[in-house]
Amino acid sequence: MSPAKKKAAAKNKPARKTARRTASKPVRKPASKPAVSKARGRSSSPVRPPAAELPALPAHVLAAVRALDDKKAEAIRVLRLGQLSSVADWLVVATGNSEPHLRALRIELERALEEAGSRPRGVESHKDSGWTVVDAFDAVFHIFRADVRRDYALESLWKDGLDVPVAALLKA
Repeated sequence: MSPAKKKAAAKNKPARKTARRTASKPVRKPASKPAVSKARGRSSSPVRPPAAELPALPAHVLAAVRALDDKKAEAIRVLRLGQLSSVADWLVVATGNSEPHLRALRIELERALEEAGSRPRGVESHKDSGWTVVDAFDAVFHIFRADVRRDYALESLWKDGLDVPVAALLKA
């Protein structure tokens, strides 16, 4: 058989071997690490595009956030939960640097809430736990020591909530 005839015959034959090689196999993508929300201070947070409009924050939540900032709470985060939670509409997370600082933040928080006309519904704090919770009915305030906040990563549980920029709240 001449080389020209071999080429013509090869064109007419089904290409089984090449079909096997070109069959699409599922492509495995490398597993990516889940995004973990790390507690960061306002100054170290990534630059976000300016929000068109800040959500209307209740007066007692705004007063409480200002009180926490005045008492040197670190890494304050305000999340609007809205329809995500039947427990509260607002979640505020802050960090204190020691047990006495946590106690001072809690006392100032309770004072600010009462002055704004919203009495705290419940306060939970255990000695040396590193975590204090203040329930203000439509807002829940969590005050952590840095190590405890990192361990619980509470913000990652509510990552679907709207993150309200605290720096803009404090300027308003």
